[in-house]
Amino acid sequence: MTTMDTQGVQALTFDCYGTLVDWESGILSTLRRVLAAHGLEREDSELLEIFGKLESRIQATAFGPYRDVLAAVMSSLGSQLDFSPSADERTALADELGTWPVFEDTREALERLAQRFRLAVLSNIDDELFAQTEATLGATFDTVVTAQQVESYKPAPAHFEEGLRRLSLERGEVIHVAQSLFHDIAPATALGWRTVWVRRRATSSSTGVTPPAQASADHVVDDLTGAAELMLGPLHGE
Repeated sequence: MTTMDTQGVQALTFDCYGTLVDWESGILSTLRRVLAAHGLEREDSELLEIFGKLESRIQATAFGPYRDVLAAVMSSLGSQLDFSPSADERTALADELGTWPVFEDTREALERLAQRFRLAVLSNIDDELFAQTEATLGATFDTVVTAQQVESYKPAPAHFEEGLRRLSLERGEVIHVAQSLFHDIAPATALGWRTVWVRRRATSSSTGVTPPAQASADHVVDDLTGAAELMLGPLHGE
């Protein structure tokens, strides 16, 4: 792999859920359980596609906390699949979000990258929900910009603008690293940021839980190990 030219780059910003955390596994675990309780079953690909469409539609309306977005997704899923979620089922996605697994490559890659760059997170999440995840990531972030703080959801530009402001950097001094073309790569590129697309679904033709989008990243890798190697070179001995 050719090493990326990172001269002048001071910080890396990351999407969290989908990039650092395997949110598809977490989402599916909850949805399967809820559907089973109502005698229903659907293919994983269908559930992820429905979730992605519902979430983006709800987030595009008037801003509300992500916990409320997830509850609305569950209610809308019930309407679409003809079941009525209980009160506990409506809150299940948010209640279980803190258990969503971190990708196996996340901790080591963040540790390597932190030796060279400042790290930040730009996430469509509430503060209290991210706090449940942060302890599992194995990294200290220079700043975390949440949807709650900017009262906006990516792909709107507020996360990126606030990230630069807090880091006190110009866009040329930052690289955004993310899995979602829709939420991250497209808007960051439109704002003139350099981007690395972590193509977590490299072996699938589906976009999974994220809506499809047309965007071209500066570099493409299949995981965070690849991102670290792209920017720092391979570990010694490899």
